[in-house]
Amino acid sequence: MSRMRDLYVDKIKPELLKQFSYGNPMRLPRMKKIVINMGVGEAAKDSKKIDIALENLTLISGQKPVITKARNSIAGFKIREGMNLGVKVTLRGEQMYYFLDRLVNVALPRVRDFRGLSPKSFDGKGNYNLGLKEQIVFPEIDYDRVDRIRGMDISIETSANTNEEALALLKAFGLPFPSKGK
Repeated sequence: MSRMRDLYVDKIKPELLKQFSYGNPMRLPRMKKIVINMGVGEAAKDSKKIDIALENLTLISGQKPVITKARNSIAGFKIREGMNLGVKVTLRGEQMYYFLDRLVNVALPRVRDFRGLSPKSFDGKGNYNLGLKEQIVFPEIDYDRVDRIRGMDISIETSANTNEEALALLKAFGLPFPSKGK
């Protein structure tokens, strides 16, 4: 088992059970999945850019991503329907916990001018979204082989019903939220 899953079972579950006073331990919030999305807008002009993003996301996630395609044609952006525009990967189970561990302990501390994650990025149903401006904060990416700095969106889906439950869960996992909301 991964370190984060052990942390959830041994420490976080009892704390949340006490904090939210659930009668049934199956109602406790838990993480369902993490989705990492990397948009590659310049793939409209050069289709080889999508392969580089695919390789980077494979290294970061440890799993093969899927290529996302345009649903509609947009003449102003020179995009046709079905054109490759990005890559995404959905992590569940052990892969999800390993990625969360690397995100919290390795990647986020390497972000320049980092002051913590915004507690306002919850969607009202217990899911959290964050964006990274550079893929090079992950140590798996070789800086010399990077052709262009690309950002990525990370969505963490939990089974929590409210933002407060999800915030308590993610804080317990070690995500660096500021002590007072900004």
